[in-house]
Amino acid sequence: METIPSEENQIINIILIAIGLLVFMSFAIVLFFYFSRKKIVKTELEKANLVIANQKEVIQSTLVMQEAERKRIAQDMHDAISSKLNIVALNANFLTEHSISSSDANKFGNSILNITNTILESSRQIAHYLLPPTLDKFGLKAALEELCDEAEESGAFQITHNLDIVKGLLSEQEELHLFRITQELFSNTIKYSETTKIELLLENKENLVSLQYRDNGKGFDVSEAKKAKGIGLSGMENRASILNAKLTIKSSIGEGVSVLVLINKEDNYK
Repeated sequence: METIPSEENQIINIILIAIGLLVFMSFAIVLFFYFSRKKIVKTELEKANLVIANQKEVIQSTLVMQEAERKRIAQDMHDAISSKLNIVALNANFLTEHSISSSDANKFGNSILNITNTILESSRQIAHYLLPPTLDKFGLKAALEELCDEAEESGAFQITHNLDIVKGLLSEQEELHLFRITQELFSNTIKYSETTKIELLLENKENLVSLQYRDNGKGFDVSEAKKAKGIGLSGMENRASILNAKLTIKSSIGEGVSVLVLINKEDNYK
């Protein structure tokens, strides 16, 4: 008779132990999910903060680039237009004098005409930089061909280009940003690289647009250039970010420059 209560006690103990294990396991599972969720949230917050920091850097760099462009345009307008308009005004004042001779009047009139023509040409060049009419009217391929032709006119470079892209694949804004990147590359090459050969290749395979640029100039240290955060390099990186493009710059001292811009239109559509 004494074995029955003992067996019942054992069963009760087993049940209590099982309940205890279940409670412990439940508590452990709750803790596991709590800390796992906390870790996931922390990771997501870190990613979001990195994205925000990157966006802030892009915005700041873009503002710096825009301010530099404004200063350059303002300086161009002052040098090419304002100073010459002062001369026009001075000559016009001479023409209002009653004692002026006809020969002097002709001289000042011709001076005003010549300076006015120069101002019109300078205005055209400034407007061309702000929004190249060829790009606006005929698209990226024609604008890049014109850019190559203008650079080749100096006779200092041998330029090879192969430009082939489906019309309408890129939006107007995308074409403008890609043109500006190429324009900056040409500008840097002309100013600093001491190159003799430039190669430009634009093509698309289905939805992948590829722009390749190479020169045989003196090159530069890419890591040092990125640390310096020059406006030109930052501007290209910012435009590539806006394009959702991959920008790869390869260069070293004495080895020229190679730049690749890849735009996956499928990624842009998502």
